[in-house]
Amino acid sequence: MGGILMTITKQSLSACTSILVGKKASLDGSVYIGRNEDAKSAWPKHMCVHPRQEFTSEQVFTSKDNGFSMPLPKVAYKYTATPEWTDEFGLFEEDGINEFGVAMSATESAYANSEVLSCDPLVANGIGEEAMVTVVLPYIKTAREGVLRLGQIVSDYGASEANGILFADDQEAWYLEIGSGHHWVAQRIPDDAYAVVANQLAIEEIDFADTKNFLTSAGIQAFVEANQLNPSLDGTFNFRKIFGTQTLSDQIYSTPRVWYGQKYLTPSVEQDPMSLELPFIRKPDRKLGLDDLSYVLGSHYQNTPYDPLNSKDPLLKKKFRPISLAKTQESHILQLRSDLSQDIKGIHWLALGVTAQSVFVPFFAGANDVHPAYKVGKATYEPDSAYWIYKQAGILVDAHYQAFAKELSDLQTELTVGFKTAVRKVVAAVKAGEFDGDLADFLTTESIKLQDLGLKKYQALSASLITQATDMSPLNFKTDANL
Repeated sequence: MGGILMTITKQSLSACTSILVGKKASLDGSVYIGRNEDAKSAWPKHMCVHPRQEFTSEQVFTSKDNGFSMPLPKVAYKYTATPEWTDEFGLFEEDGINEFGVAMSATESAYANSEVLSCDPLVANGIGEEAMVTVVLPYIKTAREGVLRLGQIVSDYGASEANGILFADDQEAWYLEIGSGHHWVAQRIPDDAYAVVANQLAIEEIDFADTKNFLTSAGIQAFVEANQLNPSLDGTFNFRKIFGTQTLSDQIYSTPRVWYGQKYLTPSVEQDPMSLELPFIRKPDRKLGLDDLSYVLGSHYQNTPYDPLNSKDPLLKKKFRPISLAKTQESHILQLRSDLSQDIKGIHWLALGVTAQSVFVPFFAGANDVHPAYKVGKATYEPDSAYWIYKQAGILVDAHYQAFAKELSDLQTELTVGFKTAVRKVVAAVKAGEFDGDLADFLTTESIKLQDLGLKKYQALSASLITQATDMSPLNFKTDANL
């Protein structure tokens, strides 16, 4: 194990925001998990569907990032994923749904405090974000299994980062947090509640007797006690306060995002955006749908003085880090429905580029291929790349936000309504058996149609914005038509 200085400098954090919703808190009984993957402003993501694979011998995974290595089972289940355009620095598959209707999103980067890390440092060649989906999602049949598999890997091999990982199936959502080199906890999101997380260790009091709703690394209580790490006066085991940080950076960078998500979903409760006591779990004031999750993930403190796009106060508009920002590579909402068959219960909603400027496109997890544009795109702009098509439109809007924002918003609304209508039609057709051929082929065709529609509409938007922008040059001059 490396020393504390190496541990702190080793962790290369991405800056994401996550949301999890229980089945009784949603409009149609769906379980949802979603996250913005925030890292670099020009770093394309692809989308793929890995087919089920069966090998005659045990496989071995080895990370190109840090050398983490472990054996893998002989059978790998089919799953969707969003890897980066290059695997030079690791795979970073980030999010997906497998053939058993289990969803996973990894990771919500976090920080552990120096007291904890001095006792159990992060492991330089332990498991990190780039490997987690790859070594876990193809090998689990429930969300709980996902927690246990990843937790065991952390305990056995160590973790190279402090992270939060989201799991869901059609019955429950779980959030797992890694707080040191080998220790972790996980909490089941109550069915009637939600959680918003933003680059902090967020889970609070652990009930070790309630294994239905809490899971932890072996020996975590003894570890905390032996190293005198618990600051509680009454002995309460609050994971956030024992393992996490409570700094000014948290108050500027992280807690305001949680505050805004809770403000939107539970407006009946008034809170301070810089409070270090915002709860991990909240009950919403209404049942939540896809629009609520997409609003939160695409938000930038709208209707508050902190909105960097619309606030009139030059100081407040830059005070807090917003949820949606230029460094978002992709945003996903993974929806699991218990009222549908295995092949169609999972929908992978994916918004490439900046969430506030993109749109969530539905992809049925039972499909077996994606649109060709989702398979291409490198670090330099490419016109045939889905990532760059969505990114280009956002860049054009940025240049003349007040003039172009409405046109973008109108298109987002049009596409969202169209996508939801199409999903309803596909689900109805599957339920009625009104489709030709193989179900996976049907879902593939319909998913690619929707991906294609989004791409063509955004290409048309970019063409319109470029045309309009030709008359917005600083070199423009109103000349008398008679001259």
